[in-house]
Amino acid sequence: MNRKVFRTVFHQNSKYRDFVSGITPAINKAAGNPDFTIVKGTLYRASEHAKAPNGAALLIIDEINRGPAVQVFGGAIVAIESDKRLASDGAKRAETQFFEMLDPNTGDVIEYALPHDLYILAAMNQADASVEPLDVAFLRRWEPLRLEPDEAALRTFYGLGVKGANALPDAPVNVGDVLEASVRAWAAVNAQIALGRGPEFQIGHGVLMSDVKPNTVALPEALGTMCVGWAKVRAHVEEVFFGDTRGIAAALNALDGPGLNPFKLTETTFADDLRFRLEGPTNFAEDNIYAALRAFANPRE
Repeated sequence: MNRKVFRTVFHQNSKYRDFVSGITPAINKAAGNPDFTIVKGTLYRASEHAKAPNGAALLIIDEINRGPAVQVFGGAIVAIESDKRLASDGAKRAETQFFEMLDPNTGDVIEYALPHDLYILAAMNQADASVEPLDVAFLRRWEPLRLEPDEAALRTFYGLGVKGANALPDAPVNVGDVLEASVRAWAAVNAQIALGRGPEFQIGHGVLMSDVKPNTVALPEALGTMCVGWAKVRAHVEEVFFGDTRGIAAALNALDGPGLNPFKLTETTFADDLRFRLEGPTNFAEDNIYAALRAFANPRE
């Protein structure tokens, strides 16, 4: 079978013509040629590939909720469900839904249906505060699959076994101590995020994974790698609890956590009003990252 993957990313300027088909000004046209051309959108190109003999196409749409998804799909919204497609041999079925579009080859308005072997995979961050919720009628045409933070996946990447009952040492003896502290801290921070803001705001295990396997490097380099990953975790926490200093402190276990925590919540006043400040290192460094992870992970130390 002739398989091919097509990819696109939705954003605020995504348009129907770029996804399905439409008229756009011709660029660098030769004298006498038309001033406009008809675009073959990503969905159209994927569909045409899937309609070819032995053809199959996977269309991946990233950040689908960052663009005007309903407008971008246009009439194709009625045809994306599996039971509204053409038959596997390309024939029309009683249930097949057609929609009107411009034929990129002729410029005529045609009735078009999506093929059986076109697969559409879309990804989004539902908790992203910068986007609007997707239309319910649009959402029900998809089969939802939630991706949850996976501690087992992170432990496998780090080369760690299941979590034991042993307390973390005061100072890391080897790279394994740092990695164990990272996993426990990440799980603890996510638990606080889920409690304070909701489980959909948790941070995925991928933020602490890279092309470098931390368990294959020396201790100083492993500490440096943790600094990079945990800078992203900290930024996520500060964004999730933006304007809520106590919420940030709670997520980083700086309210009633251990004294070794480099972050401290302090109280002060401004114009006789109570104010909170979270004091601590501006950036994680090799000399403070392990203490921070140990503090995040062990609220009762």
